[in-house]
Amino acid sequence: MNVIDFFWIFLMLSALQPVLRQKMIEAARQRMIARIEKKRQSRVIILVHRQETMSLLGFPVMRFIDINDSEEVLRAIQLTDPDIPIDLVLHTPGGLVLAALQIARAVKKHPAKVTVFVPHYAMSGGTLIALAADEIVMCKHAVLGPVDPQINQQPAASILRVLQRKDPNEVDDQTLILADVAEKAINQVRLAVKELLADKMPEDKADELARLLSEGTWTHDYPLTAETVQQLGLPASTDMPMEFVQLLQLFPQPRRGQPTVEYIPAPYRYHQPGQSSSFYELR
Repeated sequence: MNVIDFFWIFLMLSALQPVLRQKMIEAARQRMIARIEKKRQSRVIILVHRQETMSLLGFPVMRFIDINDSEEVLRAIQLTDPDIPIDLVLHTPGGLVLAALQIARAVKKHPAKVTVFVPHYAMSGGTLIALAADEIVMCKHAVLGPVDPQINQQPAASILRVLQRKDPNEVDDQTLILADVAEKAINQVRLAVKELLADKMPEDKADELARLLSEGTWTHDYPLTAETVQQLGLPASTDMPMEFVQLLQLFPQPRRGQPTVEYIPAPYRYHQPGQSSSFYELR
């Protein structure tokens, strides 16, 4: 073999390396899922959205809950025996109300227990799905969010407030149309949330919480911590099994250029005095 042959082999290995790495990560995910399912005797379904980049131009593309997601999750639920619990892992900024509500209603109607695990965040449509679960398990610093609908990337509640603060005769027709759509969207989401909460709390409490989450009480990206979620009366806890945190780590964010966060990827443990001269040890 000459230098040219080595050069071509190097190019081929370089081209195959990302594919092989992806296959290894996928295999590791399947092993972790199988291990969790065996331990918990459940069906594990994962809904994870990461920011991706276009392969040629490198522009960031934010993924969200869409109809394809709802089709896949519904299919997974349909393939699960009614007596088998479901563990649903959510990591998403939200997405289409239609898709999220389809998943939420399927989750609610599953006869066996459904537990939603939120290692980091499940905003908007992700929260809508979480509301349907029998139990919500969050990491200590994980968050949910309000489910107030957005119309043309604007809060529906804010569009309605325009009519409250201005004379309708001074508002253009386009804004009046948006306000009509916004009012309908808020009512629809409020009723959907109340439906999902019907068997978890008294009707008046469910109605109050539905209004709180859907009518623009907070900004759309306001973080609802585990403590807040518990105070709202939802069945939430922070007893997150480490396996689910490790599972999310197998969905790495695609890196481009210099990383913005960097650290030694190992747990640090405080060393007892007298055992060693160092303050910490890596295990």
